[in-house]
Amino acid sequence: MAKVKPIPDEYPRVTPYLHVKGAADAIEFYKTVFSAGERGRMDAPNGTIGHAELEIGDSMIMLSDEAPEMNAYAPGHFGGTPVSLHVYVDDVDAVFAAALAAGAKSLNDVADQFYGDRSGTFEDPWGHKWNVSSHVEDVSPEEMEKRAAAQQQG
Repeated sequence: MAKVKPIPDEYPRVTPYLHVKGAADAIEFYKTVFSAGERGRMDAPNGTIGHAELEIGDSMIMLSDEAPEMNAYAPGHFGGTPVSLHVYVDDVDAVFAAALAAGAKSLNDVADQFYGDRSGTFEDPWGHKWNVSSHVEDVSPEEMEKRAAAQQQG
C-alpha cells in the first residue's frame, strides 16, 4: 500500500475555517469580493452547507453553515469574533469598495499605513473581520520604527 502524505500537496499548512449562518450567500460574497474560486462543496442532510473550500489567490478558506450539534458556531453566537483574516490584494480600494457594495461594514477605512501597506478592515455580513491590503512601499526597519514612533506621538 502506498504511503499517504500527512499534508496533501493541494492544501496549505494553515487554513482558516469559517462558520456562518447562510454559507451559500457567504460563498457568493467571497466570490464577488475576492474573486474566490470554489474548489468543492458538500451539502448537509438538512440542506445547509456542511463543508466548502474556496481558493483566494494561492490561499484557501474552508467554511460551513453554523452547526451547533458539532460545536460549529458563527461569530454572532459569541457576540462577534476576536479573529481577523488578512488578505493581500492587487487593488485594496477596489476590493474594499466591492465588499461594502456587497453588504460589508467598514471598520477602518482604507488608508496608507506607516509600514508600507495601504489597508482597511471590514466586517462581512456574517460577522467575520477582514483586513485587506496592497503593499505600496518597501520600508526599511529603521524607517518603520521612526514612522511608528511619530504616529504614536500623534
